[in-house]
Amino acid sequence: MTEHATDYELVIRPKYGLLDLNWQELKEYRELLFFLALREIKIRYKQTIMGASWALLQPFFTMIVFTLIFGRLAQMPSDGIPYPIFSYSGLLLWTYFSNALSQSSNSLVDNAPLLSKVYMPRIFIPTAPCLSGLLDYGIAMSILAIMMVYYRFVPGISILLLPLIILLTFMLASGVGYWLSSICVKYRDVKFILPFFIQLLLFVSPVIYPANIVGENLQWLLYLNPLTGLISAHRACLLGHIPVDFVGLGISAVLTVVIFVSGILYLRSTEKYFADLI
Repeated sequence: MTEHATDYELVIRPKYGLLDLNWQELKEYRELLFFLALREIKIRYKQTIMGASWALLQPFFTMIVFTLIFGRLAQMPSDGIPYPIFSYSGLLLWTYFSNALSQSSNSLVDNAPLLSKVYMPRIFIPTAPCLSGLLDYGIAMSILAIMMVYYRFVPGISILLLPLIILLTFMLASGVGYWLSSICVKYRDVKFILPFFIQLLLFVSPVIYPANIVGENLQWLLYLNPLTGLISAHRACLLGHIPVDFVGLGISAVLTVVIFVSGILYLRSTEKYFADLI
């Protein structure tokens, strides 16, 4: 018999603490992450009449409802700019975050066969919905571009911060998704609590109102929510109507990194039980 040389070598070794991340493995499986993200997109719009147009319709019609209720009836302040573009610029980032979080938090349970039958980096499963949601964000951005032309808003140099803000929002959605998806494997209550949590989070985030609506003595409470700095900076860098609040953005960045890293560590510490509990 002739011996055949193998192209791959499998090394089995113990994990050395929580920070022992196998970056080489993540690099080798990186194409799988994009495949999972593409699958999320296909599943989302499979057998739909409107297709990807839903990415436009959801924030657009929400903006119309918010404008009628909060802009016209409640006379909500909007930093001195038209309320439709004020609310839509906040809804654009909020819609991405809420949809990514909803899908990421249930992803491990929804993909039970992958966990029990196929080996892959578990972290890719809750990451894929957050990655695929960026396409919807890009599509919905076209409506904001049209509104900016209509209302004559020209972004300034601060528009260069937009990629950083999107990256931080992706990390925040992923980090919370790591926590909730890992907990959901053991406690299915998460899928029932999550819609209420997201709805509550909407009203404690500056989507329908500016962050400065709260007095200075209580504003620090608002900034404990990482979305506060992200949404405010997102609106400011796109519309250029006020300077970017770098202090608020910095607080959100720190909180986001903490949530993201702790989410990875928690998922890694619990992933060995997934196949048994799922």
